[in-house]
Amino acid sequence: MRFSRRTFVRRVGLGGAGVLAGGLVSARGREALAGTLADFAQATPVLGETGIRLDSNENPNGPGGVALEAIRAALGEASRYPHQPADALTTTLARVHGVSPDNIALGAGSGEILRMAVLAFTSPARPLVQGEPTFEDCARHATVAGMPIRSVPVDAALRLDLKAMAKAAAGAGLIFLCNPNNPTGTVHPAAAVADFIKQVLHDSPETTVLVDEAYHHYVADPGYRSAMPLALENPRVVVCRTFSKVYGMAGLRIGYAVAHAETIRALRRQKLPNSINVLGAAAAIAALEQKGHVEREAELNRVSREYLIRALAEMGYKSIPSETNFVMVDIRRDVKAFQQACRKEGVLVGRPFPPLLTHARISIGTADEMREAAAVLRRALAG
Repeated sequence: MRFSRRTFVRRVGLGGAGVLAGGLVSARGREALAGTLADFAQATPVLGETGIRLDSNENPNGPGGVALEAIRAALGEASRYPHQPADALTTTLARVHGVSPDNIALGAGSGEILRMAVLAFTSPARPLVQGEPTFEDCARHATVAGMPIRSVPVDAALRLDLKAMAKAAAGAGLIFLCNPNNPTGTVHPAAAVADFIKQVLHDSPETTVLVDEAYHHYVADPGYRSAMPLALENPRVVVCRTFSKVYGMAGLRIGYAVAHAETIRALRRQKLPNSINVLGAAAAIAALEQKGHVEREAELNRVSREYLIRALAEMGYKSIPSETNFVMVDIRRDVKAFQQACRKEGVLVGRPFPPLLTHARISIGTADEMREAAAVLRRALAG
């Protein structure tokens, strides 16, 4: 069923509960809303309701039930500025992580945190250092701001080359360390991250290291741990997290940084006013209190990810070991052509990530979606 604008307004009503109360959001998150409300929001007019979106590393299950209830309850506050909800979320995050509210900075997704860090710590004389490929937001913000960038290629195993990045750190303003790394899915253990940070700060003590832990909750590697303790000890270390992945809230745009209070003050000076929305804050607070959600979503993701890896192996393609909600696989051909072939059959996969132009990044969907997508991938790779 597709909604017209009039049907949408009639269904939602003044309280907004009509759409949110059903299985729409919980069943498919952004994809369900984009498909069903395409006429209203024009979100995905090409794919409509039949498309399978495996291109943006979203959680296909959407927010948990308590988060949806919190959204409904907060609709009456949509006319208010988000000062109180933002403060409440900061307090809740501080309690969950056992830190002070002064150690927390909120952002509109982790994307705003990355922007804040680039503006706070880089300059025309103090470049950004990053892996290549990695999540592009820091580089985008640095480019817009006119800051120089030093990109260090990943190693032969497609892991961030920490030794080479440390050598490139001399005089840098900010090092972006995405762990696990997007788009390769590889992860570095806690000891390697700690040694890297120690080396960087020994050789370049004015450099800040930003560790992006967007995929933290999916990691099963026993050697991995969060870098938050390092961030709390050292004002030159920042950890950022997001509610976009395991919590299924990519469209609600809630992220945060954990760092030394002095560092948080520097970040907050670059924050956009009122960038935290009322509904997102309410959903995030509720999600943090929902027991079992993270573990359940991580397990669902693991099962579907392993299915995809096996399916690709049966087709003759080996995936890079992944600790995330996506897989990168060398398809030994042009990624753009593969992407277009999949799209023609209603499946979106990740764009090319230079210089890995024969590697495709495929996000993890539901079990049913992965079964449907596998058939499409097989035909595209056979073509």
